[in-house]
Amino acid sequence: MILVTGATGFIGRHLVARLLADGYPVRCLLPENETQHLPWEATPDIIEGDVLDEETLFRAASGVYTIIHLRNAMWWGRPRDLERIELFGTRNLLTAARAARVGRIITLSHLGAEPGSAYPLLSIKGLVENDIRNSGLAYTIIRSGLVFGQDDSFVNNIAMMLRMNPFVYLMPGRGEIVLHPIYIDDIVQVLIKSLETIETVDETIEVGGPEYITLIDLIRTVMRVSGAYRAIIPIPPYMLRWLTAFYNRVVLRAVVTSQWLDILAANRTAPLGNTFNYFGFQPRRFEDTIATYMPNKHYFASLLRYSFHRRPKRI
Repeated sequence: MILVTGATGFIGRHLVARLLADGYPVRCLLPENETQHLPWEATPDIIEGDVLDEETLFRAASGVYTIIHLRNAMWWGRPRDLERIELFGTRNLLTAARAARVGRIITLSHLGAEPGSAYPLLSIKGLVENDIRNSGLAYTIIRSGLVFGQDDSFVNNIAMMLRMNPFVYLMPGRGEIVLHPIYIDDIVQVLIKSLETIETVDETIEVGGPEYITLIDLIRTVMRVSGAYRAIIPIPPYMLRWLTAFYNRVVLRAVVTSQWLDILAANRTAPLGNTFNYFGFQPRRFEDTIATYMPNKHYFASLLRYSFHRRPKRI
């Protein structure tokens, strides 16, 4: 049995669908409000609860040989949410996993994760990695670049912001930051291969797509593919953080968050050959992939739905 936390998130729902299609026995730990409308045709074993509920965690981990831990507050949480859900939640999960004699934990982190980072998102991710390494369990930590796809919270949010202002796009800094995006199907393939590859045990592996891309080139690519051309206006990152803080108070859910800007604070890249060297396949190129879905998507309607949809309930 494989336990997946965060199963209804962007990566989780694609991963669970793939695991079920491949015939793996899957159990999902889901909050009660997420169990009503499951996004899969086949139904996995469902345990209602969250990573802060120790009794439920032990029940979820019983009889499990691998945990794939994806529960996070990366795109919507404030620092308190990151600390409670990602750090304390992971510690609870590790305690339950040891008690239930789980064989291994696989988790998805982010390039640049370090406990001493000045940015809360990357600092919390680094602390989570340390806890997993020191847990006494076999582990695999996958540090990935930005994961993109038809319903991601980064590239799609750029497209939504282009619809928000018909004239300009406000870009943090000069756009020279280098990113390493990886397609959702490719990161799911990485996680599946991690289950099957003994060489990934007790390893921290950095992965990304087949190319590096600067922020300004990424924005121009999204403009070209979506057909929404705007004048790009560089502004100091601290000023954009002020605007973001104000915007977060105006709408229920902002398309830009402080964590979003943390990722853009420095270069985030992995060695280009890692995906092939560790997992034996070539990931897909950024522009070729978004061109398969972005031109037909109605981003203004997506912007309205996103902005007035409440963020996940605080704990």
